[in-house]
Amino acid sequence: MNKPVRKRIAVVGLGYVGLPLAISLSEHHDQVLGIDIDTNKIKKLSESISYLSDVSNEAITSLKGRGFTATSSFKRVKEVDTIILCVPTPLIMDQSPDLSYVQTAMKSLLPYIKKGTLIVLESSTFPGTTEEVLIPLCEQENLIVGEDVYIAYSPERINPGDSSYLFKTIPKVISGVTPQCLEEITQLYTPVFDQLVPVSSPRVAEMTKLLENTQRFINISFINEMARICHDLDIDVWEVLDAAKTKPYGYSHYEPGPGIGGHCIPVDPLYLKWKANQSNIQTDFIDLAKRINDAQPYYIASRVQSLLHNINQKDASVLLVGISYKKDVNDLRQSIVPLIARQLRLKGMSVSFHDPYIEHMTIDQETLTSIPLTPETLARHTLVLITADHSCLDYNMITEHSNMLFDTRNCPIASEKPIERL
Repeated sequence: MNKPVRKRIAVVGLGYVGLPLAISLSEHHDQVLGIDIDTNKIKKLSESISYLSDVSNEAITSLKGRGFTATSSFKRVKEVDTIILCVPTPLIMDQSPDLSYVQTAMKSLLPYIKKGTLIVLESSTFPGTTEEVLIPLCEQENLIVGEDVYIAYSPERINPGDSSYLFKTIPKVISGVTPQCLEEITQLYTPVFDQLVPVSSPRVAEMTKLLENTQRFINISFINEMARICHDLDIDVWEVLDAAKTKPYGYSHYEPGPGIGGHCIPVDPLYLKWKANQSNIQTDFIDLAKRINDAQPYYIASRVQSLLHNINQKDASVLLVGISYKKDVNDLRQSIVPLIARQLRLKGMSVSFHDPYIEHMTIDQETLTSIPLTPETLARHTLVLITADHSCLDYNMITEHSNMLFDTRNCPIASEKPIERL
């Protein structure tokens, strides 16, 4: 395969999006440089140690073998012709967008950007960010977009913990501020992804990402409400879901859980809500879904309290199994589990946790450390609460040795021992 025109690429932000992207890019382009202000990540990469559950140490070794280097210095963008921003876009305390990482990264990069550079934003954000934030920053440096620099937006579609889709096979939505910007990003990603999905503007691409995650946010919240209804009506929601998903048309399968977490699904809808509200547009579905999701950890805690109604709660101990926001990842961002733990402690219960991927969890400024999952550990707790269904866990062992088990994830358990489910 002929090498593309753009050969030297800097990926800024080496987290759950940036590092897997850097690995894929390195397989098709001459040089990939990683930039991250977290010096601990840079150190681990230099030692061929992965800090992501989806990326092996061997993958890091192979990446470095293809010439990849990582640095915390923005000066090295002088060496590249393409910059891809994969930095966080969280919420601030009032639930409005926090674009400080994007703005700070751009301001740090601009003094070293040479003419002809392609700048691609991959971070999830509200419609208008690419044109309203990136373009003015470039213009402050007298860089004309479409002539001196090219700006594009392409939303990431990483699904941590899911190995059923190869990175290159997930269709890649792309957009450019000008037709030439779109052409530049097309050249960049053509060898990397099997299918590109060009759209007419960055605003369309930005909205596409928010639509995808807002749909999931609303539907998962709805299924959580259905789980509450089924429980109150003494109906097994999991049996209902299994029956419903046999319908071959018109039904999409979602599952309930302890609450929605992660960097995207609980955050992206609020970016959309903020943008809509700026124009006095109401977001009734998003608002309702948020209320349901926000209440879910309190609901889980109340279910635990009901299960322990015959026990003095100050004598009760709860073991949380799996605290990441989803199975098979070491990602605690926006996880609902610390809030569940806090509610249980407020009710007087003592709380411990086990997670094979996460060593520490902080609750009210107290740091808890993951404890071993053994028959003895299980037996000494009043109740075991499964909040993340990691594939590596022995659920039959957990069931066999638990005094009481509350499973919020419908784990694969063969035992006939009584189990409380969501």
